[in-house]
Amino acid sequence: MAVISLDERKMEAAVLGGAVLGGGGGGPIEEGMQLGRLALEIGEPRLVTVDELDDEDWIVTVSAVGAPAAEEQYVKPIHYTRALELLLERSEHKIAGLITNENGASTTVNGWFQSAATGLPVVDAPCNGRAHPTGSMGSMNLTELESYVSIQAAVGGKGSSYIELCAQGSLEKMAALVRRTSVEAGGMVAVARNPVQVAYVKENGCPGAIQQAIQIGEQMLAHTGMKAVEAVTSLLRGRIVETGVVSQYELTSTGGFDVGRLNIGSLELTFWNEYMTLEAKGERLATFPDLIMAFDAESGLPLESARIANGQKAAVIAVPRENLLLGSPMRNKKLFLPVEEAIGKPMIKYLF
Repeated sequence: MAVISLDERKMEAAVLGGAVLGGGGGGPIEEGMQLGRLALEIGEPRLVTVDELDDEDWIVTVSAVGAPAAEEQYVKPIHYTRALELLLERSEHKIAGLITNENGASTTVNGWFQSAATGLPVVDAPCNGRAHPTGSMGSMNLTELESYVSIQAAVGGKGSSYIELCAQGSLEKMAALVRRTSVEAGGMVAVARNPVQVAYVKENGCPGAIQQAIQIGEQMLAHTGMKAVEAVTSLLRGRIVETGVVSQYELTSTGGFDVGRLNIGSLELTFWNEYMTLEAKGERLATFPDLIMAFDAESGLPLESARIANGQKAAVIAVPRENLLLGSPMRNKKLFLPVEEAIGKPMIKYLF
């Protein structure tokens, strides 16, 4: 059992390591740093291991949902706490802690602000140890429980686009509703959702994944440029595939997602928020949930799919999924069908 003390250094490491595990998604680094610093300024966010709670305790997932590149998106820290308030009002269970839906530059520190504001601890057991595009992929296979009733609260937008929503129903319907809400709110909403017991999270989530992000971030803080890329790749037992210039970058924000493709040197990548496929001359080199990540070759910083640019020199790494902490939905074949449809590339035949 352990409580992990959180300070500025740990926060920066969590954000940078989260950016790596974001695999092109998971939010911008500057947004994660801003949210993390604000949490440390307003109070003392607590991070605890999953063993700190009883198996019968209830915990809630907190996240952001939407398209990171959407120009009209507007989500502030107060929206995260408001979404949590709405869910706590609706839930019939006493909530003992918070978990983030995934690792990413801003998503690894999801819950830190809410923890500082409410006193509820963040539990180091994200739904997924890397970032993923759909809500169902971050729902720990609750989609497979026919009797499960999903409660989801979403808040975001400004002016006439501001929305507060709290609804319950099937997980599939609620995930689709929140995604549509993100579009109506300008592209992004803060979300609190899906109370579950700790025992379920131990079986279907990723205990220790935030500490893994912090370990990766410590490597990034200790090195710069390609040395940082090499250190991270070594830690994750992956490989640097190629360093080259970005070209033919295409991005469309549609339906609450960023979808597109790009070339880096001789490599071809597709993304649906996160990098989904990596190919060279028609040969598949890596397929999500393998970690495909691009880094700026000069600074060594991770590059989001929504912010990488033509003419930029980038290094691409690939880490086999076996080396990552992954939630149970990453082994659920049917959840990959929408990815195939979105990017127009086969996925399932490479994974199952």
